[in-house]
Amino acid sequence: MKLAIPVSDCNMNTNICILFGRTPYFLIYDTKTKESRFLDNSSAAVQEGAGKKAAQLVVDEKVDALLTPRCGKNAAELIQSAKIKIYEIDGTSLQDNLSAFAEGKLTLLADIHDGLYQQRMQ
Repeated sequence: MKLAIPVSDCNMNTNICILFGRTPYFLIYDTKTKESRFLDNSSAAVQEGAGKKAAQLVVDEKVDALLTPRCGKNAAELIQSAKIKIYEIDGTSLQDNLSAFAEGKLTLLADIHDGLYQQRMQ
């Protein structure tokens, strides 16, 4: 299974980034081969729409699942339309969350928010 995970740095000892659209990097991780690579999130610095642009990066990677602490509605809709499952993780270590996924301890992300940009506009 191929996973995408928002992370703060380009190493396996990093922490999870809690801001999906503004994460500096995504880890693309294959649970079968244990291969990993880090993808630069070019949408992190855009004025608006970072979540949807980050979601397109994830979709383009043809992952099976996204592991993230939170996700906005527009990004989630794009990801889910590509048949990618979104699992909820916490903002702690990457390794702890990978272990929780492998052990089947993660649940699907239920709290999809309106997006930070939309929240600021209200």
